Amino acid sequence: MKIALVRVGIDSGCGGMQGPLFQNGAFEYIPIPDDFGTDQRTYGNTPGRHGRRLVEYFPPSRQIRMSNQAIHVDPEFTTFTYGDPTPPKSGLRHLERGDLLIFYCGLEGWGFKSGPALYLMGYFEVQAAGRASDFSPSDLQRLWGENFHVRHRGVFERQKGALVLVKGSSNSRLLNRAVLMSAPGRDRSGRPLKVLSPAMRKVFGGFNGRLSFQRSPTRWVDEAFIVRAAQFMRSLD
Repeated sequence: MKIALVRVGIDSGCGGMQGPLFQNGAFEYIPIPDDFGTDQRTYGNTPGRHGRRLVEYFPPSRQIRMSNQAIHVDPEFTTFTYGDPTPPKSGLRHLERGDLLIFYCGLEGWGFKSGPALYLMGYFEVQAAGRASDFSPSDLQRLWGENFHVRHRGVFERQKGALVLVKGSSNSRLLNRAVLMSAPGRDRSGRPLKVLSPAMRKVFGGFNGRLSFQRSPTRWVDEAFIVRAAQFMRSLD
């Protein structure tokens, strides 16, 4: 069994803010902007899980401008699909049935004071994975028809050579409550960054000392922590 962790969702570097965390631990998953401008879903016309349109979580000064901004819904937790054409995610093509793909994101208190941090937000129990070119057109539509990179033909044609796709089974889930995974740290220059917290190192291991998760490529859990990490994720609400 293999377990990989990837960062997703809006943040200060891609969208200009963190996602909202509520005082009871619930959160809103807010996708990144769609730079292609192809998707009909926007921050203004897309409702979140908690009764507000996604645009309402933006600062008031940005809400008008962001209302018509198309969104890049990936991963999506309706049919459980994820796609990425970039080299840092190419290793996800090696995931197999029964493996776990864990998602984490940046969140910040909304309506109460809680500074930016990284949180576990959901996971896929893998049903299938590989490069888009590994699958027939009918399988692509059957398994990944709702994925951003597949549903938009122009995007797919540009990316299909490098596009890696992951399909989650029905055991996959978007968590109801976010789980804090980071702690404050500093880089070699003394600048602040987010590192894996001591509590989460007991679950996922120390990643050979690579504890910074602020801007991180795919992280693979060491074999010695696989069972513990899988049990932990499946125990979450």
